[in-house]
Amino acid sequence: MIQQLSVFVENQPGSIMRVTSALTEAKINIRAIASFDTPEFAILRLVVDKPESAKEYLTTKGFVVRLQKVISVELKDEKGNLNQMLEVLAKGGISINYIYSFVIRGDKAPVMVLHTDDYEKAETCLSAADVKLVEEADL
Repeated sequence: MIQQLSVFVENQPGSIMRVTSALTEAKINIRAIASFDTPEFAILRLVVDKPESAKEYLTTKGFVVRLQKVISVELKDEKGNLNQMLEVLAKGGISINYIYSFVIRGDKAPVMVLHTDDYEKAETCLSAADVKLVEEADL
């Protein structure tokens, strides 16, 4: 098992960036990030290199943070592997509350996937900042 941070943030511009900025200040490396939202707030789930330190630092910055254990498994990049793992859990009567993934891609940078209501504006902003946009063919 590994430890995961759950950070409660308001759904407003810059709220996730405030969490990542605080972790950057604390010299904490983010290994995975996922956001699950409702209309007013989101739960930001993070896997970091120093979870206890991250929780302490974020708490001092005013964030509501929970630290919990989660199961992590390695699946080979082969068709059906995820389904096989889910089948094992289902047959065991184990319910999954949520699931997300992250990929360490050797010498390539990890790909962050995000959803927005204004894709054109997001692409324009990212391109203007020289952020490399990844096409499906590049994955």
